Parts: sequence; structure tokens; C-alpha cells
Amino acid sequence: QVQLVESGGGLVQAGGSLRLSCVASTTIFSFSAMGWYRQAPGKQRELVAQMTSGGRLNYADSVKGRFTISRDNAKNTVYLQMNSLKPEDTAVYYCNARSRISSSINYWGKGTLVTVSS
Repeated sequence: QVQLVESGGGLVQAGGSLRLSCVASTTIFSFSAMGWYRQAPGKQRELVAQMTSGGRLNYADSVKGRFTISRDNAKNTVYLQMNSLKPEDTAVYYCNARSRISSSINYWGKGTLVTVSS
């Protein structure tokens, strides 16, 4: 069973930065895409950033220019560098991996909480 473990969340002031990490229990070449989603209280989970195995990037409009997704293949790790954080970025951030076998097979981490104070 694939496991994804996130880390790096915490409390930060507005304008600050955090870097989230997601370590996969298997080679990330097993996935056609990996990404980060977030869910704020009372809201639906939304895509924040995604990277395909071919390197194509996709960002939510609300984070473009502030967040950067990257990966380290050797460490089976995906990162989310978050700069210029805003209170509205407060949410639980989840790592996601999409299987190469089927796009309907998705794996999720347990999430890491990011709180941005004003």
C-alpha cells in the first residue's frame, strides 16, 4: 500500500514562508502526477499545485507567483515552497499521488496544517 507522509506545516505570520514535504513509500515514478491540495474549514478540498511525471506544472490562480512545487526523485519527495503567505492560505494541506495504472487511483496523505496569522 502506498503511503504519503507530509511534514512542514505550522504557524506563520502573514508574509512569511513555509516549505511542505511529502515523502512517498515508493518511487515517485510510480505516479503519473503528484500534487498538493488544501481544505480550509467549511470549504471543499481544492487543488493548489500539481506536477506531472513529464514535468508539466499546474497551479491554482490564487497561489501563482507565490507557491512552487518541485520534486527530488532520489528522495521520493515532493515539495511545496510557499512564500508571501496570506491568512486565506490557512488550511490543511494534503499530498496527492495519481497512479500510472489508472487515473482513478489516487493516494492521499493525512495532511499537515498550515495556519497563517494576520
